[in-house]
Amino acid sequence: MNLIIGSHVSYKTDTGLIGSVKEALSYNANTFMFYTGAPQNTNRSSINKEYVEEAKKLMEDNNIDINNVIVHAPYIVNLANTNNFDFSVSFLKQEVKRCSELGINKLVLHPGSAVNVSKDEGINNIIAGLNIILDNDFDVIILLETMAGKGNEIGRNFEQLNEIIKKVKFSDKIGVCLDTCHISDAGYDLNNFDKVLEEFDNIIGLDKLMCIHVNDSKNVVGSHKDRHENIGYGNIGFDNLINVIYNKKLENIPKILETPYIDNGDKKRAFPPYLFEIKMIREKVFNSNLINDIISYYK
Repeated sequence: MNLIIGSHVSYKTDTGLIGSVKEALSYNANTFMFYTGAPQNTNRSSINKEYVEEAKKLMEDNNIDINNVIVHAPYIVNLANTNNFDFSVSFLKQEVKRCSELGINKLVLHPGSAVNVSKDEGINNIIAGLNIILDNDFDVIILLETMAGKGNEIGRNFEQLNEIIKKVKFSDKIGVCLDTCHISDAGYDLNNFDKVLEEFDNIIGLDKLMCIHVNDSKNVVGSHKDRHENIGYGNIGFDNLINVIYNKKLENIPKILETPYIDNGDKKRAFPPYLFEIKMIREKVFNSNLINDIISYYK
């Protein structure tokens, strides 16, 4: 099976996309995901075109297909909220343009939270916003992420996402990113992933599934809490996540890890788990000593 596996990596102004590629390679990954700036705000620096070209060459030399690389929009953008709707639309239009400048054609977006509006109003706001944002000449697809359903989040089930997708004018520029922690927390039981995937296909269609965030969950099914856990250390479990990753129907879809960093124990340093988690996934063997191995490696 052609396994396309990677993780979230950093993107820093001084190294740009080059640094992101090098970090991904350090984890033995063949894809990756990044924010084009800090995830907590919408401040964005200009893109260094020389870095982009050098990064593309580095990807080509290391068998990373740029079509499998993902950009994630910052969490604070909320298309569902009427109060900052115009700002969110304006920012996302610029973020789509930035993706195009970077050569990335997939942008993951949390649909939004219906703050001070009804669920239906929130969904209608998202649809209206996407119809404005996607009215462009850029070859960039926005992937709506499945959500855990905490608070007033939109996207807590496949039906909500389908309602949005069906009413977006530019159907070829919209897709879905499935997050394993989120759908488990939303109430989908990954002990029977084939059934979940069949439900997704019946409601939305597998042709719209273009990215998978692979995360274990600190919480039980249906908790609506959205707390990621390291692979095999949560309530979804290693075997269930392996079944997701190696499902034949999902073979050509990039899988991205967003699992927590490992604390050193002194609360001063935390280490990325991705090199070791990707190794587990490639070997299909759970490492019960994962935490200690990571700390020993990075100390």
